[in-house]
Amino acid sequence: MSTPFPFTAVVGQDDLRLALLLNAVSPAVGGVLVRGEKGTAKSTAVRALSALLPAVDVVAGCRFSCDPAAPDPACPDGPHNPPGAFESRPARMVELPVGASEDRLVGALDIERALAEGVKAFEPGLLADAHRGILYVDEVNLLHDHLVDLLLDAAAMGASYVEREGVSVRHAARFLLVGTMNPEEGELRPQLLDRFGLTVEVAASREPDQRVEVVRRRLAYDDDPAGFAARWAGEEAAVRQRIVAARELLPSVRLGDGALRQIAATCAAFEVDGMRADIVMARTATALAAWAGRTEVLAEDVRQAALLALPHRRRRNPFDAPGLDEDKLDQTLEEFSGEDENDSGDDPDPDGPGGGGGQPAPDDGGPQGGDTAGRPEAGADGEPQTPGGTPGEQAPVRAAEPFRTRVLSVPGIGEGAAGRRSRARTEHGRTTGARRPRGGLTKLHLAATVQAAAPHQRARGRSGPGLVIRRDDLRQAAREGREGNLVLFVVDASGSMAARQRMSAVKGAVLSLLLDAYQRRDKVGLVTFRGAAAEVALPPTSSVDAAAARLESLPTGGRTPLAAGLLRAHDVLRVERLRDPARRALVVVVTDGRATGGPEPVALAGRAARLFAADGVASVVVDCESGPVRLGLAGQLAGELGGTAVTLDELRADSIAGLVKDVQGRSRRAA
Repeated sequence: MSTPFPFTAVVGQDDLRLALLLNAVSPAVGGVLVRGEKGTAKSTAVRALSALLPAVDVVAGCRFSCDPAAPDPACPDGPHNPPGAFESRPARMVELPVGASEDRLVGALDIERALAEGVKAFEPGLLADAHRGILYVDEVNLLHDHLVDLLLDAAAMGASYVEREGVSVRHAARFLLVGTMNPEEGELRPQLLDRFGLTVEVAASREPDQRVEVVRRRLAYDDDPAGFAARWAGEEAAVRQRIVAARELLPSVRLGDGALRQIAATCAAFEVDGMRADIVMARTATALAAWAGRTEVLAEDVRQAALLALPHRRRRNPFDAPGLDEDKLDQTLEEFSGEDENDSGDDPDPDGPGGGGGQPAPDDGGPQGGDTAGRPEAGADGEPQTPGGTPGEQAPVRAAEPFRTRVLSVPGIGEGAAGRRSRARTEHGRTTGARRPRGGLTKLHLAATVQAAAPHQRARGRSGPGLVIRRDDLRQAAREGREGNLVLFVVDASGSMAARQRMSAVKGAVLSLLLDAYQRRDKVGLVTFRGAAAEVALPPTSSVDAAAARLESLPTGGRTPLAAGLLRAHDVLRVERLRDPARRALVVVVTDGRATGGPEPVALAGRAARLFAADGVASVVVDCESGPVRLGLAGQLAGELGGTAVTLDELRADSIAGLVKDVQGRSRRAA
């Protein structure tokens, strides 16, 4: 087993270190979500935290880590009343792999023994291992929905339930949830996002000296892990002692009415949903005071708590950038400063720990950026301006307001990753039949199992009330649910689409479809064509907000190389099919159907479209043609693709003109 990288040796990432330490002081804060680009030591810092946590006392021999001072009365290894011998062990950090099965997370019940013998033979899962410790999920945004649902249930109730055809097991599961993610690969579900008490944004330092120090320490660790750890052992011990001291001080920390008013006013000013933010801020501010060695919560604690607890709770849709307006935060705190003076006759020492007499700190190094971060600068006409550009190219146009779209789905039944778009055979959903299990049994079909075993009871010498069950009798429930698809947008950005009002409506429609793809757990890709060629603006990814950003900055102008766009999209699908063969694709072509680029553009576009039909790729053409005279070219293109054409008006879910719910019918593969 390799020596863990010392927590105190992690260079930079002050907000990340502070958030992790506050959770070590007060696990009630609710965990940490770490967002950042790849290679920024997110996982290194999280894994190193376990060495700083104080040891825990557990009932000897209990697989569920029961506290000997307050054992779980429903523990499957119990009862522990009165508790027997106990032992002290290090706090565990349990890692949940993104591809873990449901049984690996919650535990597995031996169905065969349960049916034949009535015995609850239960093998604990990762939730039991993480009880009273840390549950760490790397790439938490890629976690499958059914695992997210189980995590939400356990985090909300502090317990895990395993149900198998009337046989149930329950055990305590209270853990510190820590997740890391790269936003480029997609966002988290709002329900899970809100379960994380704190969030931090990390990025690689741009300071050469700090980067040099990072490389130097990493190379030193690789050369001699044990020696490197020994070099930092003194600082690690000091931090561990400080955590213990802060935990002991925590019950004595006073959160006055003035600080509570500042917390409530801040949450109200930033319009966060629900009351969890207020509670998390209060616990975080209290932990900050204890970490600083104080028994009084100051305004600077409230400010730092807001910077850690609120940014991820302000997102209204996946395209909103997380962050807080720090000027607004300071104004809110200033407006409600001094309230604590009416509540207490003791003024905090302005020169004591934390300093500043409760005034907001000018810069606590919290998450930066507001809602307008990363947007192009607007010109005099209010539209984004693009520096440079090619002749005939027009500046990007802002998208119109998104709307709720009709459901577009792939015909047939797939077997792709769980999602919410198209029908698929999945491990979760409604039961449609039974089959022999392939590998381990996960979802028992009780009626089919009994039916398979019943004819053999006399031959097996049945004498008691129970059935004599053999392995060959077991039947797995065949279930049908929904899968996520690859939605590949092929967007016409040529001059024929360049009228500003028209292009704004087109971008609004694509943005609406992107929102729908986010809600249905799809991967998305973006191919654009204009001028003389097509380009892959965004390779297939789970990050719909990245697609939205590319769409916003999309310039228009030039001729219409429709064939080039279709051929490039066909190539993207070919490569993606090799990477993820189970994920079916839905191609959404957004165009007016004109083809003006290259030799014989119309004939070439028709041949390119028929490639999709030959491969059985589901497609829909969003017809952007406008005006009193319509050529119907988009409908002809849809026929060549083997798909369906819808207008922008028919794309709306509330439109009475549209009759499209699914992409039906003319897929050769479905036939």
